[in-house]
Amino acid sequence: MDLYQTGYSGFDSRPLYNSADASLLLFEAVYKYLQYTNDIIFVKGIYTRLKSIIKAYTEGIDLDDNNIYLDDDNLLVSGTPNTQNTWMDAKYGDYAFTPRNGKAVEINALWYNALKIMQELSTQCEDKEETNTYKEMAEDTKIAFNNKFYNKRRKCLYDVIGDGKIRPNQLFSLSSSHNVIDADSEIAYNIINVTEKKLLTDYGLRTLAKGEVGYVETYEGDAFKRDASYHQGPVWPWLLGLYYSALKNMIKAEKNKTKKQALTKKLAKLCETTKKTFEKAIDNDGIVGSIGEIYDSKAPFSSKGTPAQAWSVAEIFRIILEK
Repeated sequence: MDLYQTGYSGFDSRPLYNSADASLLLFEAVYKYLQYTNDIIFVKGIYTRLKSIIKAYTEGIDLDDNNIYLDDDNLLVSGTPNTQNTWMDAKYGDYAFTPRNGKAVEINALWYNALKIMQELSTQCEDKEETNTYKEMAEDTKIAFNNKFYNKRRKCLYDVIGDGKIRPNQLFSLSSSHNVIDADSEIAYNIINVTEKKLLTDYGLRTLAKGEVGYVETYEGDAFKRDASYHQGPVWPWLLGLYYSALKNMIKAEKNKTKKQALTKKLAKLCETTKKTFEKAIDNDGIVGSIGEIYDSKAPFSSKGTPAQAWSVAEIFRIILEK
């Protein structure tokens, strides 16, 4: 997300807060930090701020037209047709190419994850009176999510409720520490099948499935044309991390030996392919020794965008090195 945007109509040099997902991703980062370090003292030090974030989402925020609020069905609404407040944030002038306003799939998957994390942290931080509150909120969110986000016709999740385009954001429902979709469910397998069939490449996941209205294979042209295609098909390497984590969570949850073995083979293949692909890319694409931002979604999958991108590097190395 860009912190500053200058030269565009309606904006000055003030920081832009066009990121409905960033505060929710913080909960996952804190939870992972606690798992890695057992540093509960640090977590207790920021616990009050974490509570204030949940309260802000619940009560609603409209700074910079974010239009974030918790609806009566316990799902989060965010954005407007002119606001780019998810990670798919391409905007030119006053035109947002992928506004995704309404009830976006990853925002609500991350919301559930945040509530479950707070359910645990409230006990560890000696705030037990809040534990049941977070537990009930999470349960209500999960029921609503499972009832409303599954697209039976396409056998995957709506990207935004009412928008059936196939995008990779649905993988957030399976790739967090607490998954709003049960990892051993039929829906989970359907999500993985659609991802593999429509989005998966050796270099990452397509941001939009081929054949969807607005799909673009090649990132090229002037600034307007590039921004228009940014999340409309080009492959992003960091998205492989969502697929990787989803497979790991499914392996952990699966009790059927045959299914577990099949998932394990998929994970091994992903790790091997990713290692081979990006060993070559690091030597030949963008900046030598790093990994670029995006790739075209057709052969030869040319590297485009920022020649060295932090979340590309982080997720690819996690897939290769994590044990």
